[in-house]
Amino acid sequence: MTRHPAIEVLAVFFRLGLTSFGGPIAHLGYFREEFVVRRRWLTEAAYADLVALCQFLPGPASSQVGMGIGLLRAGLPGAGAAWLGFTLPSAVIMILFALLVTDLDPGSAGWLRGLKIMAVAVVAQAVQGMARSLCPDRRRATLAAAAAVLALLAPGSGGQLAAIALGGAVGLFLPREAPAGQGEMLLVRAPAGLAAGALLLCALLLAGLPLLAESTGSTSLAIFDRFYRTGALVFGGGHVVLPLLQGAVVAPGWVDPDRFLAGYAMAQAVPGPLFTFAGYLGAVLKPEPNGIAGGLLCLAAIFLSSFLLVLGTLPFWAALRRRPLVRTVLAGINAAVVGILLAALYDPVWVSSIHRPADFALALLLFLLLTIWRLPVWLVVAAAAVGGMAFTTLGL
Repeated sequence: MTRHPAIEVLAVFFRLGLTSFGGPIAHLGYFREEFVVRRRWLTEAAYADLVALCQFLPGPASSQVGMGIGLLRAGLPGAGAAWLGFTLPSAVIMILFALLVTDLDPGSAGWLRGLKIMAVAVVAQAVQGMARSLCPDRRRATLAAAAAVLALLAPGSGGQLAAIALGGAVGLFLPREAPAGQGEMLLVRAPAGLAAGALLLCALLLAGLPLLAESTGSTSLAIFDRFYRTGALVFGGGHVVLPLLQGAVVAPGWVDPDRFLAGYAMAQAVPGPLFTFAGYLGAVLKPEPNGIAGGLLCLAAIFLSSFLLVLGTLPFWAALRRRPLVRTVLAGINAAVVGILLAALYDPVWVSSIHRPADFALALLLFLLLTIWRLPVWLVVAAAAVGGMAFTTLGL
């Protein structure tokens, strides 16, 4: 396999990071057009194989696909270059937005009210779309509902992880899917020891960071641990990170709920991965480090596990994905993820954003603009901000 300069990977992904609006599913479409159709860095079968792997792993699927493309194209430096190029534009925007929001009174900013209501429409759209593809039958729809009940009755990361475990366990009893076609195996010339070491390091950090943070009393380590744990345990990526991050930073009082939802809504308006929301949260944290340093710390933490998982699993995925048992367990987990997101639509999104009839009216309008009229997300975000200011000015 010929290795190409990482700078080539960085340049292409930086352009994608500036222009890839629309969320993770749209990102995968952009990647296919760029790397399969236009540049022919991968075949259609190899790209499908890579997407299948990243849907299986916890973390941000589109960012992981990008890391995988970079790894295949230019080795380990290429994986880092792909992540940096795709993440940098939205990360800069989100941290700058955080520095602005810290000087505002959330209760008096009408546009901030509109962004909070925008979060209702976006999460509702995500629930609708994911339910359609991941809960296509009565079994999985029932499993999603059960996961939502569990997440609502046991709020916090414990209930969410229990719901994921329930999904995996129920998945064992779902009808077995036929193995995927052989396609083209992804050939990664990475030493087996390096791949195994990456998986071991991922697990050691997951187990050891809480102990290290507690024993040292370091606030920086405690923050790094919470964001690393979120990135390592969120299945479904994208919007599913919302409840986990809410439990990590809002529940302990590290981030104000209004600022949390305003940042989440703003994340819909920028290109690139939704996980750059972590950069915003790091910048608005009440404990130090915050500001730019806090944003960079949280960005590194939430993406680190994704990098280690891609590096550790990509060489072995071609064989693993064809096992019917793995596919059915994943189907159960995906259905549970829909339920967790449904619970998050109620709390914290709905209860924190919808307080009067005008709020619901604006949320309904934004939902229609997203799902029926299919307007660009950035344009709907602008409409949300204008609507929030108008309603606040009119006293509605």
